Amino acid sequence: MMGALRIAQNERGWLKPEIIEYVADYLEMPAIAAYEVATFYNMYDTQPVGRHKITLCTNLPCMLMGAGELGEHLKEKLGIGFGQTTEDGRYTLKEGECMGACGDAPMCLHNNHVMHTHLTSEKVDELLDKLK
Repeated sequence: MMGALRIAQNERGWLKPEIIEYVADYLEMPAIAAYEVATFYNMYDTQPVGRHKITLCTNLPCMLMGAGELGEHLKEKLGIGFGQTTEDGRYTLKEGECMGACGDAPMCLHNNHVMHTHLTSEKVDELLDKLK
């Protein structure tokens, strides 16, 4: 189920209800089971997102290492808050739960695939410059 939803999201950009239902039907599972998975894990997007989704870990270890300040820096730099997308559709900023890299805190994920660790304001600025 999880892999099929991931493939569908990679191909379509986000998981519309019709896509979630299609995946469930294809796997011969109840649609509610697919909805439960798609809405539980933060790697799945059930709303449109920008071309670059940045998910900042805001769990305790990352927060203790400066993720709160980095979140404010990202919000100011992008002009959006968590759960929002820039007007040009380029960036979506999300908060994420533990991503299993507490020793590398603070960290973020780019489009659910690329992990950026030991973040500083300078490293965040470099990342944003590369994504332009």
